[in-house]
Amino acid sequence: MDEKMDGSAHDRQDTPTYDIVEDIDALRAALAAHGITLPSLGVDPLTLAGWTNHPPLVALGNCTVVTARRLTDALRVAAGG
Repeated sequence: MDEKMDGSAHDRQDTPTYDIVEDIDALRAALAAHGITLPSLGVDPLTLAGWTNHPPLVALGNCTVVTARRLTDALRVAAGG
């Protein structure tokens, strides 16, 4: 894809990377701007362990229904609806 990411410190192309700490921090900050906290947000340890040839995955983790509703509302607003 040639689409740029919005809301991060640096606009980067949508390409996989093995160093995803900056991306996780940017996501955490973007969520916080909407009053949303995902306590388990981090790097998925199984994919970080290198058992695959693909970059590690971002683990969004579990959240309460209240957090899920806030996330849903923020995404709807961002999508223009």
